[in-house]
Amino acid sequence: MTLKQAIGKLHLWLGLTSGLVVFVVSLTGAIFTFQDDIRDAIQPWRHVTDTGSAVLPPSRLQAVALANHHGATASWVSYVGRDRSAAVYLTDTAGGSFYAYLDPYTGQLLHEQDLRRDFFTIVQYLHMYLLLPPAIGEWVVGPAVLMFVVLLISGLVLWWPKRKTDRKRAFTIKWGGRWRRVNYDLHSVVGFYASAIAFVIAFTGLMMSYEWVRNGTSFVANAGRTDGQEVAAPPVDTTQVLSATSSAVPLIDRAYAHVRQHSPAAEMMLLGPADSKSAPVYCLAYARALRYYHRDEYYFHPVTGHLLKTIPHAGKSNGAKLNDANYDLHTGLILGTGGKIVAFLGSLISASLPVTGFVVWWGRRKKSGKKGKKNRLTASTSPEIPQAESRGALPR
Repeated sequence: MTLKQAIGKLHLWLGLTSGLVVFVVSLTGAIFTFQDDIRDAIQPWRHVTDTGSAVLPPSRLQAVALANHHGATASWVSYVGRDRSAAVYLTDTAGGSFYAYLDPYTGQLLHEQDLRRDFFTIVQYLHMYLLLPPAIGEWVVGPAVLMFVVLLISGLVLWWPKRKTDRKRAFTIKWGGRWRRVNYDLHSVVGFYASAIAFVIAFTGLMMSYEWVRNGTSFVANAGRTDGQEVAAPPVDTTQVLSATSSAVPLIDRAYAHVRQHSPAAEMMLLGPADSKSAPVYCLAYARALRYYHRDEYYFHPVTGHLLKTIPHAGKSNGAKLNDANYDLHTGLILGTGGKIVAFLGSLISASLPVTGFVVWWGRRKKSGKKGKKNRLTASTSPEIPQAESRGALPR
């Protein structure tokens, strides 16, 4: 077996193993690409009128959101822009999760979104976990995406034309050919043109799934230098207690005031909850609304609210900035609407590759089966066999 034949076998079996998962993940990724644009068009509660006044502190918004959910817990609070509603993430005792959308200027509850019934949330969980429990789904999706990356590389090796005369055929689709030829060209030629985009989408997906991919990417982007302090959460002194003067103002409000003061140009803010007395409260300030690349990070003590650590965007390493840009790269957001269109088309093509590849394999399988049957039929009726046997060439 030659090296190219071995690569062909690898390409075949990895494709058959991961094809269905890659199809589902790619198709749902294409649907999810424009989720913010579609939500803005059909969900009026995402927009508010900018009154020019100061927004309400996050504790006030949490109180309004909890009013209709006795026993529920309010955690993350997001401010998404002057002309957009704020959102509070809620979980109840029955395991339900909700987003409460509120007017950040008046505190009026605009809408409650049950995430268990929200279309794009379902699409997101199908994309990430195939609607399986996350602990199981990530072990199905992650390896399949890894296989897809190998498939893209092995596919380029198999596609690469040997002779100059083959290059025109390799770069064009023969639309006038038989349907099997057109299908083969759709798999190989379109796969070649989309391979770079598909690789970026798949690789950034792996960065979300695997810490070793993120660390390896940072290591390369930083030219082999590592900064453990940049990625590690600060330690928390659990012996500290809340002073009487600090207890008058909720911790999340103090964190919000600090972030607003030190990142005044930030359009979007995400304020985390104090889930544990031993883990810091994590807050983010984003330069642009619904863009996740440029962000300042803040860590606060979960009891006293004192600032433990600040990581401004300007002071981050290239590796950290690349990790921050991961979601925007994955969805095409980093290039705006044009980038999202490219990511959408790349995801659709990625979804088509398992289908066209399966058709190529199935057609060759049937063709080889017919050829083998014809050879057996020819052998059984050939006049040469009795003659060969009479000469002692075949065992009796």
